Amino acid sequence: MLPFIKKYQPTLDTIKGQDSAIQQLTTFLTNFKNQKKKALFLWGPSGVGKTSSAAALAKQYNLDLIEVNASDVRNKNQIQERLGNAIQQQSLFSEGKLILIDEIDGLSGRKDRGAVPTIAKLIDKTTFPIIITAYNPYDQKLNTIRSRSMLVEYAALDYLAITEILKIIAKEEKITYDETAIKTLARRAGGDARAAINDFQILTQDNKLTKESIESLHDRERQENIIQSLLKVFKTTNPQVALPAFDYVAEDTDKILLWIDENLPKEYKKNEDLARAYEHLSKADIYKGRIRRWQHWRFMVYIYHHLTAGIATAKEEKYPGFSSYKPTMRILKIWQANMKHAKKKAISKKIAIHTHTSTRRVLESTFPYFKEAFRSNKDYAEGMTETLELDKDEVAWLKK
Repeated sequence: MLPFIKKYQPTLDTIKGQDSAIQQLTTFLTNFKNQKKKALFLWGPSGVGKTSSAAALAKQYNLDLIEVNASDVRNKNQIQERLGNAIQQQSLFSEGKLILIDEIDGLSGRKDRGAVPTIAKLIDKTTFPIIITAYNPYDQKLNTIRSRSMLVEYAALDYLAITEILKIIAKEEKITYDETAIKTLARRAGGDARAAINDFQILTQDNKLTKESIESLHDRERQENIIQSLLKVFKTTNPQVALPAFDYVAEDTDKILLWIDENLPKEYKKNEDLARAYEHLSKADIYKGRIRRWQHWRFMVYIYHHLTAGIATAKEEKYPGFSSYKPTMRILKIWQANMKHAKKKAISKKIAIHTHTSTRRVLESTFPYFKEAFRSNKDYAEGMTETLELDKDEVAWLKK
């Protein structure tokens, strides 16, 4: 099923709550040749329409959209390779080009050295309009880009605007909804339309939205948080983006290790990338063991460096597409094994008392024969049940 955020990408006319910003976009594009500044800097919170506006603008004016994410093109050579020719060569099949540099505030660190000056130079010599997006344009590292760009602010959306978006999708998808439920979902999004649309799609698999389905959101939030954190690690090669990925996740370190272990092979397709990633995962596990043995809690920072920046930079480049991340089944299997062993040990202890031997000796030598006799001989089973005072669960387990 196509995600709603893709299926219902807005046009310039249907973007909600950003009328002033959309007007500035169209003015910039129609007067581009006369503009002194050749780049437009869209800034504001996540999910308010910055990237969607650029895509809608390109579509409406039949422009070839050249889109790059700053987290993926982090240095001078990568930026020059992806954008250098694009800003000078004419488009073959469209009226022109629109260059989109998304999430530019993701640039930072040693590996990004030279990226900002390179983008600034590209702005100076571009023959096509450039749109840049960021959460905060006033970061000092972006000074040279900001000075060459026209700033356009995107405000956080109020819940009424998000409610309207959700109702449009509901009408198209023939989804029934409770009025209170859909407004509650819009409020919970905190001004992020993208998050609201994703939640709406997940909660309406049965083509209806109820108050009960909204209440179920709370039960999924922990899992959603860990999935979003995995995306930050798996979908970037920038260590600064990955480092804070698990800062606000309500999962302990053991669970995070298991989540990563389970989903790494789904994301990293190259053997070399996977090997490097598992090396970082194993080092994190080593430090965890040292904390457990020696109580050296200062090692915790090393654990999270390996789990975030280490795994993010283990791959040479971000893999396209999205995988469905799922929790590990290992915990369930361990629990099942422990429960099985606990039953076995409890029965062996009862046998040991009556045979005047140790539980360990019963487990090693007596128990396999005892269980086979219990299963195959009804009279023996009844006698042993009474003698050992076995309960119903223990009898049922022995008969399996």
